Formats: sequence, structure tokens, C-alpha cells
Amino acid sequence: MLELSTPVQYVKGVGPRIGEVLAAKGIHTVGDLLHYLPFRYEDRLNPRGISELRPGEMATVVGEVRNSGLFRTRKMPIFQLTVGQGRARLRCLFFNATYLQDKFTPGQMIALYGKVEEDERSRELQIIQPQFEILGDPTDSGENGAEKKAAESLEIGRIVPIYEAIGRLTPRWFRKAIRTALDNLTPDLPDPIPAAVRAHLGLISPRAALWNVHWPEPGESFEALQSSRTPAHIRMIFDELFFVELGLELKRRQQKAQTGIAFGLDDRVRAAIKKILPFHPTAAQKRVLKEIAADMEKPYPMRRLLQGDVGSGKTIVGFEAAIIAIENGCQVALMAPTEILAQQHYFSARRILENAGYRIVLLTGSLEADRKREVRRHIAQGNAQLVIGTHALLEEKVEFAKLGLVIVDEQHRFGVLQRLKLMRKSGDVEETSRATLGGTGEGARPHTDARPHINSAPHIVTSTPAEPDVLVMTATPIPRTLALTLYGDLDLSVLDEMPPGRTPIVTRCGSDDESPKVWEFVRKQVTAGHQVYVVYPVIAENEESELKAAIKMYRELSGKIFADLKVGLLHGRLDAELKEQVMRMFQRGELQILVATTVIEVGVDVPNATVMVIEHAERFGLAQLHQLRGRIGRGAAKSYCILMTGGKVSEEGQRRLDAMVQTNDGFKIAELDLELRGPGEFFGTRQAGTPSFRVANIIRDAQLLEAAKHEAAAVIAGPNAEISAEEISRALVHMRARWQHTYGLVEVG
Repeated sequence: MLELSTPVQYVKGVGPRIGEVLAAKGIHTVGDLLHYLPFRYEDRLNPRGISELRPGEMATVVGEVRNSGLFRTRKMPIFQLTVGQGRARLRCLFFNATYLQDKFTPGQMIALYGKVEEDERSRELQIIQPQFEILGDPTDSGENGAEKKAAESLEIGRIVPIYEAIGRLTPRWFRKAIRTALDNLTPDLPDPIPAAVRAHLGLISPRAALWNVHWPEPGESFEALQSSRTPAHIRMIFDELFFVELGLELKRRQQKAQTGIAFGLDDRVRAAIKKILPFHPTAAQKRVLKEIAADMEKPYPMRRLLQGDVGSGKTIVGFEAAIIAIENGCQVALMAPTEILAQQHYFSARRILENAGYRIVLLTGSLEADRKREVRRHIAQGNAQLVIGTHALLEEKVEFAKLGLVIVDEQHRFGVLQRLKLMRKSGDVEETSRATLGGTGEGARPHTDARPHINSAPHIVTSTPAEPDVLVMTATPIPRTLALTLYGDLDLSVLDEMPPGRTPIVTRCGSDDESPKVWEFVRKQVTAGHQVYVVYPVIAENEESELKAAIKMYRELSGKIFADLKVGLLHGRLDAELKEQVMRMFQRGELQILVATTVIEVGVDVPNATVMVIEHAERFGLAQLHQLRGRIGRGAAKSYCILMTGGKVSEEGQRRLDAMVQTNDGFKIAELDLELRGPGEFFGTRQAGTPSFRVANIIRDAQLLEAAKHEAAAVIAGPNAEISAEEISRALVHMRARWQHTYGLVEVG
């Protein structure tokens, strides 16, 4: 008998060579094969008669091949196939399909699936580019014919699962292999989900779910099958979500058992926070700071996600949290994904915090070696209270005297493991404080009596190393369903209010033909004293050509269209010093128009910039468009985002552009972006630490995700009248194996 853990090559008909093909797609075991689910189903129990078909409907037709042939047009070759049922005929057309010439012979039985259309000239029914499967050849007889007849029992007269092909492994091959695996699967499949949880949700057994998801019973609702809402689908989806949430709940419990720093929040600390505020905080900022401060007072480490739309004021909240840690004698590390964003935070921190006497340093990869060494020395000695940097903070040479708080900005650009690596640079929080070493070199501020030395806070007394608090900040609004899985180990705070004085950004969409009008509008805005961004895309597959396009347009804009204005150029391949120089010039108003690539997506704050023109806007992702738009509308003046398109725009591209025109709400945009791209691609690149679901879809399965989270919390809470200690232990063992093998996440527990 086969176990779920049995290597897939031992399934009859697979073997080592096909096993390698399957392994390349992540199918290593029998369990992996059985979790390779159909992406749709065909009703071959009651296939449609050709005479019953109506234009516009999707239909499955089983018929006999009558004839086929290739004919050529001026544009392309077209393969035509005629299928019949008695006297009724159906024509099928395949474009550029010369490979089908030798595929069909008269008399073959074939299953077709596609959209029925009516030919404009002949009024005959046809299906263009149908999906098809050859079911059998009636000329076969004898033993071979018997085998085919047995195989056809999986192909016709039932609801048939349709699998995505892998190379030469067709849907028909998968049906046979999966049926063989199920026929030989051990009947003693353990169920790791506690009985009380199964009862709450009415879940069927794992074995029944595996059978029915691949081979539905004749009476099963076809609509439920197509929408993944049969009892078999629900069991498999919940199973996957439950063990993700169980692991995340365990992580949350373990974090609360760790030794943290119980920061004090007395009148002195509150006064220090008020002193640095450049404006009256919004109600949302007050609420979020209260949540963060409450976490920081607790004896276990804070793990909190601060989520807010572009311009909602996350940075100042992060600085307020930093003040709490610094006033308690600890260091703070703020890690940003790019040098531009790190520099922006550094300049903001100096403007807001330095006058109060706090010592701030910047550590990035582009610093000269001597400067790096000096900055690292100040960090190790404790002179640097707020350390702002990029991935350079993760280098082994960087050691903190006493790291109390880690702030990670734009977390989706870092992997979970990178966050953990920075957290482990906490140093030791010891019972006896160390004397702070001197030193005032470049990159660190001289020590003054205005602020306590590192390690001087008397109320932090512990003899064991303490984990630093962690505050993760993101300006990419994340739908709740995704946050529950991506950041399930973090508590969530949301800044859902904009600072006063901000006017909504007006967004318009137009084609290249309207460029003269756009440039005329840009000139009017500059004449009125405002500044403008003009953005060009950088495409990963061919960055060079896109970069040249930005440079070319810079030359055209600065040399012809706006020859009398001050135009600058900013892109990722400028050296750091020149990049910083251009940014500073634009911020000071010395440049009126900035031609740029997406390097301005995060980190540039120019309140006087009121217009953003995005060329080839259809090439940008929805979240990226929203991030770019967030660079304007930062002052009191009315702001405008103009989305320019070139050439034909796809249906999905048009949906993105329409969403930008219709709303400024980042959370609504994020929901649509998640729907369009799916969870796996939501962040552009797949992040280390993101669950890789085989069955679940967190958009479609949001309710099941909430149920899984609730049930997981009940299981981790401990044995009770409903759930025994043995069931909890069994569930945790299964969860750890699942996290390591299936989800590809870091080990839990």
C-alpha cells in the first residue's frame, strides 16, 4: 500500500524518469501528487448534444472526428476539425496549429470544451481554440481494446477532472496516475485535525476528501465543483489554512514567552515624545502610538505591523517609538530597502531628532570603507542611539551595544529571515550597566547631557539576553486576508487617517496623442510655482532600453519642450552621491521638473510637487502606481496624477488604470491588486517566509481563513473538555512537518 510520504516514483506508471519531471514541479511524494488538484471539471456524464448548443455558452461536447485539415490564409495557417454526433456537426478552429495535422483520424472519439460561437457568414456553430482530449479509437479490439475501454471509464460517463499538463504529462495521464495512487492508498490515513475542530466545521475525512476532489460523485453540484466549494474542497482548503495558522499562533505564544525589555513610559519619556512632534498628531497616530507603547511596556518582545497608506504619517510614529527605546537607554535600528529611502529617513531623523540631542548615524553599502568602520565603531560603543541603514545593518561586522528596538520599513521588500537576523544583533542586556565609550567622529553626534548614555536606564534589570522589540512598517496596504498569513505572527496597527490639510489627488488617464496638452498643463503648474515628476518604467527583462528611454526623454524635455525650465534626471544607476545631489536640488526647489524612473517610488518627500506624469502607465503594477502617486499630494495645493498609455492596453491593464482614476484609497487598490495578481505575486517577487499554498486561495477562502485562525487559537490554548493533550500533540507534530516540507517556511517551535 502507498503512504502519503511514499516517493511518487513508486506509483505504478510513474517511475524514476517521470518522477524527475514531477519533482521539477514540486511533486515529490504521493501526497504531493494527490494535492495536484484539477483546475476545472467537465461534465461528461451529461455532455451537450451539438443540436442543443447556443452561441455564447461554455460547453463540453463528446463526438466523433469526421474530418480535419490545414488551410492557409495571408496572416496564418488555420487547422479545422469537424466533429459529429449523428447528422449534427460542429466546427473547431485552431490558429497557427500546424502541429495538429497528424493528430486526428476519422472515427476517433473526442471530448471538446470551449465557448460556442456562431460563424458570421455561414451561421454554423463553432468553437475557436477548444481544449480537447482524444478519448479512444473504435477500431481497437482484443486485449488492447479492453484496456482502452477500462481507461475510458475515467474519461466519459462521469464528471471528469481536468489537470494542468506538465510537459508531455497530459490531463489524461494525470487522471490515470492519480486514480492508481488512490486505489493503492492505505485505508488507515491519520487525521491530524482534532475531532472537535472537525465537528465545528463538519469536515469529512482526509481520505474521502482526496477521493471526491478528484473523482466527484455523480450527484455533486457542478457549480460547487467549479467554485471549489464541495465538502472535499472545503476539507482540503481548511486543512492547509489551519496548519499555517496553527504555526503562526504557536509563534505568537512563543514570542510572549521570550525575555523582552519592559520599557518604562513615565512623564520624562512622554515629554521627550511631545518635544519632537513637528505637528499635532492625528487621532489615528495617537491610537497607534498607544498600541505600540503598551506593547513596549510589556516584559516580552513587541512584534507589531504598522500599516498605513502613503502619506498617513508612519515615519513620525516610528520616531516616537524610537524615543521610548532611546530614553530607556537602548539603541534603535531602522532598516530600509533602498539607499534613497534610508537617506530620506536619515535626513528626516536629523531634522526632527537632532535638535533634541539624539545621536543618529547612517550606514549604507555605498559608504567609503573608512567611514563604515567609524560608524560601526560608534554603533558598537553605544554612541549611536538611532542607526539608520540598508541591508548593510545585517553584516556580521555590525554589532550593537544594546539594541532595544528594530524598525523595518517596507517589510515586503525584505525576507522574514532578514528580519530575524537583525533582531539577533541585540547584544546583551546585563544587570550591571557598561560605561559608554567616548568618540565623536563623523557619522555620530557628540554626546551631550541632554540624553542618557546607552545602558544608563536604571529600571532595565535582567541577567539574560533580551530580544529587541520589532516594529514593521509598510506603505503598501495589505488586505486583511493576506496580512493574516504573511504577517500572522505580528499584531496589526492601521493608520487609517490622513494628516489635515491634504487634498485628494485628481487622477486622469490619457494616450500618447494627448502629450501636447499634458506638457502645456505641466508648464502652467510650474509657472504657478509648483514642481513636477515625469516617470518612465524600468522593465526587469530589459532595463537597459528603458533606462535609455528615460534619458532620451530627459534630453527632449530639457532641450526642447521645457528648454527654459530647470529639468533634472534621477535613475538607479547614478552613483549615490549624484543621486543624493539631484534629490536635494529637487527638494530645495532648484529643479522644477524631475524626470525619473521608479527609484522615486519610496523615500522622496517634496510637498511642493503637485503633478506626476507616468508614461507607459499600463506597464506598472497597481500597487506601484499607487506608491508613485503617493509622492505628490503632500502639501496643501491640489495635486494631479496623469497616467499616459502607449499602444494597446490589455483588459487587465485597463482595470488597473480605471482603479487608479476611481479611488485614492490604498486598501481598495490593494484588494483589487491581490485579486488581479494573486497572493504569490502580490509583492512583485516571492518573499522568503510567504506560505506557498497548493489548494487554498486566500482571496476566495477568506472566511475559511478566519475560521482556521479561530480554531488554531483554541487548540494552542491547551487541553480542555473538547480537545485532548494527545490531539494537540498530534496536530503540532503534523504542523511542524507541514511547515518544513510544504509551506517552505522557517521552522516553528
